[in-house]
Amino acid sequence: MEQKVRVLMQRYELGRLLGQGTFAKVYHARNLLTGMNVAIKVVDKEKILKVGMIDQIKREISVMRLVKHPNVVELFEVMASKTKIYIVMEYAKGGELFNKVVKGKLKEDAARKYFQQLISAVDYCHSRGAYHRDLKPENLLLDENDNLKVSDFGFSVLAESKCEDGLLYTTCGTPSYVAPEVIKRRGYDGTKADIWSCGVILYVLLAGYLPFRDANLMQMYKKIGKGEFKFPRWFAPDVRRLLSKILDPNPKTRISMVKVMENSWFKRGLVKEKPVITNMETKQISPLDAADGVFEVCENGDPIADSKQEQTKPCKLNAFDIISFSTGFDLSGLFDDDVHKKEVRFTSNKPASIIISKLEEMCNQLRLKIKKKEGGLFKLEGSNEGRKGALGIDAEIFEITPQFHLVEFKKCHGDTMEYQKLLKEDIRPALNDIVWTWQREQQQPQQLQHEGEVQEEQIEAISSQQIS
Repeated sequence: MEQKVRVLMQRYELGRLLGQGTFAKVYHARNLLTGMNVAIKVVDKEKILKVGMIDQIKREISVMRLVKHPNVVELFEVMASKTKIYIVMEYAKGGELFNKVVKGKLKEDAARKYFQQLISAVDYCHSRGAYHRDLKPENLLLDENDNLKVSDFGFSVLAESKCEDGLLYTTCGTPSYVAPEVIKRRGYDGTKADIWSCGVILYVLLAGYLPFRDANLMQMYKKIGKGEFKFPRWFAPDVRRLLSKILDPNPKTRISMVKVMENSWFKRGLVKEKPVITNMETKQISPLDAADGVFEVCENGDPIADSKQEQTKPCKLNAFDIISFSTGFDLSGLFDDDVHKKEVRFTSNKPASIIISKLEEMCNQLRLKIKKKEGGLFKLEGSNEGRKGALGIDAEIFEITPQFHLVEFKKCHGDTMEYQKLLKEDIRPALNDIVWTWQREQQQPQQLQHEGEVQEEQIEAISSQQIS
């Protein structure tokens, strides 16, 4: 029997499945007009609306539109139907760089060429105000000429997303490649975090294995936090010196991208590519605005993104978050000894709906204004002016399992003493009937054991998907 040809939007003939994730599938396709081979990422719109990933997809599209470079997978166009988003991209015939690494270490010249192309692409992304945040061999593709192409900007972020202190705070990426300051959850520079990941990639290309390895996930994180790794005997002295400067656990003293490109080992045999100027450079338009149409202009009136039901769904924790939030797996001691922390957390074995209802009830009792945001985030504001203005608190609900949640309170503005007094005298007593335990408080051994078992199960499940 002849296989039925699938034609998308009367323009692309869909071919074999190249890969898939929770919310999207990537297909090989052919443009019916030009005959060009492309890759099409098909995103399930209903799924991303339900889990609050709208902004993430918008950022991915915006960054790809903004960054046009010989070593970055090119975005050709974005289309949408009632139920799907179609992201049409350059097809990298050579597959993932990871497939070469699994066969063993690369020769120094080959590893250097890929590293040069990686640094060129990432540096250009940074110059356009974009940070990748999930660099790893699986996200580096090769074209038919064996040239590297950076792909998968799902965790990328634009400079406009920085907080007032100029730092990023979202913990994301793949554990084995992530910078220690990202695990720290105290804010990080996207440029320095990407540089660290590039260093891990270079080590993997030259060694054939990861620099930070341990069967115990916590031990691996400790090694990353302290920058503890060993060089294989075949690493040349100049490579060792460069990697030591890149894999510096202190982001303030870590080598800059400019210094990496000035390094003598890096410049050996370097072929410079001239980046292509993007349309974004000639238009006065916000890149995020450019992605809005994917959700707003759809067939038959698609559901919009500001549904209350979608916004109040709690965020699911990844491996980083579970480790850093947990009382049993607190990593803060690896990085600092700051005891004056602005955030307070508690765990609860109540459903998210009950936790939300209790928060709303508490705010009514304490005369706090409450605003729902995307995910499980709530903004609480005091009705009275304090010593430093009205008190503002972020309350965020995270799902560890459907029956086990973590809630974090964090002061975002106002007086710290007033915040601590409100927590102690009003908020804690008001939430007493839904709280299992407040973080860092004395617990019964059975409680600690059960909490640890739940968290370890979740860490193992998530880590098995994220750690290569």
